[in-house]
Amino acid sequence: MKKSESIASLAMALSKFQGEVINPKNTANNPFFKSSYCPLNEVINATRSILAKHGLSVLQSPSGDGEHIVVTTLLMHSSGEWIEGDPLVLKADKVTAQGAGSAISYGRRYALSAILGISSDEDDDANIAAGNKDKADPPKLVENVNWVQFWDACKKLGYTMEEVQKIANTKDFSKWTKDKANALYNDLKTMKLSATVGGTN
Repeated sequence: MKKSESIASLAMALSKFQGEVINPKNTANNPFFKSSYCPLNEVINATRSILAKHGLSVLQSPSGDGEHIVVTTLLMHSSGEWIEGDPLVLKADKVTAQGAGSAISYGRRYALSAILGISSDEDDDANIAAGNKDKADPPKLVENVNWVQFWDACKKLGYTMEEVQKIANTKDFSKWTKDKANALYNDLKTMKLSATVGGTN
């Protein structure tokens, strides 16, 4: 993270912003993963007027080579103070304009939420702490294990079939349940996110 020599005024304005803003709702559905999420426009709509009220603004700059997308987020204050978040590097699902656009929107949403200190996704920490396992479980990957969809989802994360088999320590998934497949997918997703974050330091 980079910042101006002083961020005193920015910090005060950000504190006031965070005291007023309400986390945006998950209004969009992902039918493939049977989950909901908060689209970028909802994050912007929920924050823009309150940011402006306190002299804050955000500039997000996408770049990359088509396959790897980089999103850099700059939080600015009317005093001239600023904070720049570490670049967020994502791998596009497809090396196409649509693939790049999707990665940019995804990256902007998470980077914007992170630098503003808000959450645009469901928070299961309270359910986990309370022992409400059923409520805290992530959405199921599929109703019944559809391995075509599963391998396609893994491919979109950037894994080959051989890599997944090595991580799962098996080449035979014939007796796997949907819960086990879902757990593996979420482990793969966590590993990929950890690797992405680690690679930007």
